[in-house]
Amino acid sequence: MHAPNFRLDGKVALVTGSSKGLGKAMAFALGSAGAKVAFNYANSHEHAERTLAEYHAAGFEGGLFRASVIDEAEVNRLHDEIAQTLGPVDIVVVNATPAQPQRTIEEYDWDFYQSMFDYFVRSPYLLTRAVLPHMKRQKWGRIINITSEVFEQGVAPFSAYVAAKGAQIGWSRSMANELANFNITVNMLAPGWIPVERHDNDPEHLKNSYRGRIPMNRWGIPADMGGACVFLASDAASFITGTEIHVNGGMTVG
Repeated sequence: MHAPNFRLDGKVALVTGSSKGLGKAMAFALGSAGAKVAFNYANSHEHAERTLAEYHAAGFEGGLFRASVIDEAEVNRLHDEIAQTLGPVDIVVVNATPAQPQRTIEEYDWDFYQSMFDYFVRSPYLLTRAVLPHMKRQKWGRIINITSEVFEQGVAPFSAYVAAKGAQIGWSRSMANELANFNITVNMLAPGWIPVERHDNDPEHLKNSYRGRIPMNRWGIPADMGGACVFLASDAASFITGTEIHVNGGMTVG
């Protein structure tokens, strides 16, 4: 028996929305495991440059790529630029997300619903379609969708986000079956409320309420997602597909 192989040397990983927050933590974790990481961002170039400088200072390989991951032409350009710079993409982590305001059904409109489906169904579809030729040729690939505990919990008033995450989960499960014969796994990481920059202005009473219900009696940290991401990307998880791993300290137990 050999020890599980968690190394990713020689692999190229794309992490969307990775200039900060959970995406940044997962990108750094993949880099620390030996992957060459393509950092993707859509807006703040200066912030993304600082993230990449920090990453390179740690001694990891990778590059920075600006693109909207809900636009077909930009996704195809992103794929081509990464392939030319770092090599063909072996691992995709679909993490980019828009703002997620909680509103009642009367306050939402369909355009907002559509924006959620663009990020959580259209984006993984476009990204997967772009990288599949290479993955199928080499008979190896990893697609990791970042979902959420909100689907299992039916969180309200949050119907647009919850519905889109449910669709993303269904899509991932179907793709796992479709691609299994090519040795391409499709899995999901479902974080709980892990405070990062985007949560700085969240109401304290909501934070305290959530924190008080975490069975492990601590906040999650971004590194918790990083470790789980490396596991799913590695050969240690080669026989795992169609699975959703909840990174939330037990919030969805029972």
